[in-house]
Amino acid sequence: MSIDKRVPSLEDAVRGIADGAVVAISGFGEAGNPTELVHALIEQGAKDLTVVNNNAGTGRMGLAKLLAAGRVRKVICSFPRSAKSVVFQELYKDGKIELEVVPQGTLAERLRAGGAGIGGFYTPTAAGTPLAEGKETRIIDGRDHVLEFPIRADVALIKADKADPFGNLTYRKAARNFAPAMAMAATLTIVQAREVVGLGDIDPEHVVTPSIFVDRIVEVSQPISEAAALLQQVSR
Repeated sequence: MSIDKRVPSLEDAVRGIADGAVVAISGFGEAGNPTELVHALIEQGAKDLTVVNNNAGTGRMGLAKLLAAGRVRKVICSFPRSAKSVVFQELYKDGKIELEVVPQGTLAERLRAGGAGIGGFYTPTAAGTPLAEGKETRIIDGRDHVLEFPIRADVALIKADKADPFGNLTYRKAARNFAPAMAMAATLTIVQAREVVGLGDIDPEHVVTPSIFVDRIVEVSQPISEAAALLQQVSR
């Protein structure tokens, strides 16, 4: 693995992603969505994917566009019916996509466990609900707990604010969300960064994701705003 993780294009960034891969995609609403990487993945052509994300796409861009292209077999997420998630709902209603709903905190912890090498954990979240059906449970401190297993991804697509050539990353406020955990849980972590700065330009105390968890970086200085695109669609 090269010390300099920069690649010249989005096409190079997503090269080699295989059919059937588990792909973790960062984002919470619009914050932190690597929209350009997702669109590059559509062009790359990988199919039969399992996508891990906070929701199931909004509008017709980014993850929603990947779903509409018929490239995703299954979605693992917390909010499949978030605002304007029209594409997923159409596919699910027609039986064209699978869904695994995971409570948001549990989703984050399953990803963290995947990156930390933990074999599983017990949580009271979802105990006694349909989401616990078929899962091992035990009583801890007088409460029912559900056994949950880690999520490990073949690929993580994440959006950062700044990166240096080695792959040390910072994020912009809420855009940080799931990205650090996904980077740790993936075999191949691909990053689109708003700015690639020189070595030493990021204070080591400000690094959120260390370079050891990053494999490829592509600079996208003016990322697409999905919110702006949705407003344009509404105004037409």
